[in-house]
Amino acid sequence: MADFPITRTSTPKPKPDEDNLAFGRALTDHMFLMDYTEGKGWHSPRIVPYGPIPMDPATTVLHYGQAVFDGLKAFRGADGTIRLFRADRHAQRLNTSATIMCMPELPVDIIRQSFDALVSVEADWVPRRPGTSLYLRPSIIATDVMLGVHPAHSYLYFLILSPVGAYYKEGVKPVKILASDTHVRAVKGGLGEAKTAANYAASLAGQRDAEKAGYTQVLYLDGVQRKYLDEVGTMNIMLRIGDEVITPPLAGTILDGVTRNSALTLLRDWGLKVTERPISIDEVMQAGRDGTLREMWGTGTAAVVSPVGTLGYRGEDILINGGETGELTRKLYDSITGIQYGRSNDPHGWTSRVPVAG
Repeated sequence: MADFPITRTSTPKPKPDEDNLAFGRALTDHMFLMDYTEGKGWHSPRIVPYGPIPMDPATTVLHYGQAVFDGLKAFRGADGTIRLFRADRHAQRLNTSATIMCMPELPVDIIRQSFDALVSVEADWVPRRPGTSLYLRPSIIATDVMLGVHPAHSYLYFLILSPVGAYYKEGVKPVKILASDTHVRAVKGGLGEAKTAANYAASLAGQRDAEKAGYTQVLYLDGVQRKYLDEVGTMNIMLRIGDEVITPPLAGTILDGVTRNSALTLLRDWGLKVTERPISIDEVMQAGRDGTLREMWGTGTAAVVSPVGTLGYRGEDILINGGETGELTRKLYDSITGIQYGRSNDPHGWTSRVPVAG
């Protein structure tokens, strides 16, 4: 682990109640910062007390949206070991997003070292309750001070941490989602495959309207034909029709989800038929009507696997698996979380131990 300069806080915060952790509300005592200057590259990595980042009103990120981020978690096992899940892939994806947004990549090893270094400093913030974890949010923003539409010449990389509770406090519960042919998340050639702030801003209206209609989340269709499944909220979507698992392909409009990749790998390990192809909402609704739509779930870092119990589209609701969590959905959730917490074997080497000083 790299030996970064560390300035420790003189006013540590009290740790939050682990029984009542909300996502992203509590933030730890320190953060990791590193600057980029054109001609000099990335420089001045350091760990400092958590606090505001001074920003001029003309800072380009505020006007032109050059901002990317990623999200991963650190898990404390029953033996006290702290593990990161697929940290290398998250670091690589941060760079993929940066490239799409015309931002400079960081060396993957520096990103990984920032993860280990900050989590090590904040090891006491990694919660111990079952189902809890420490969320890592690495981000890059443009920091030029001027008004002009072009890629910036200076950037800031920062990493902040937040202890979070189980996504489902009472266990994995199926959600009710609404397929929308009104709202569009992304189109090919745009920003759909980048984890950038603009994509999340674009999702707010669809989420709001789905909630107003009595649904938990919105299922986006493709932005051209308004016909093929894209993503559900901020998660990738998967379906089990008959004995086949189907998920939309990585074709430039959806995020290359780390949990998506993990789930597909496990499903193939188990010998299941897995197909990555376009699938229309009409095909899905018909499968729901004739009973061949056996399961449907979303995958993502926050919830890991989120079962879908009801799918709505154009005034019709389809009940999936009697509104209950399916056996394959449950198996995926249990298998991935088992690896994350060190309860199960890790045949693909997805976890890495965080070295904790002292």
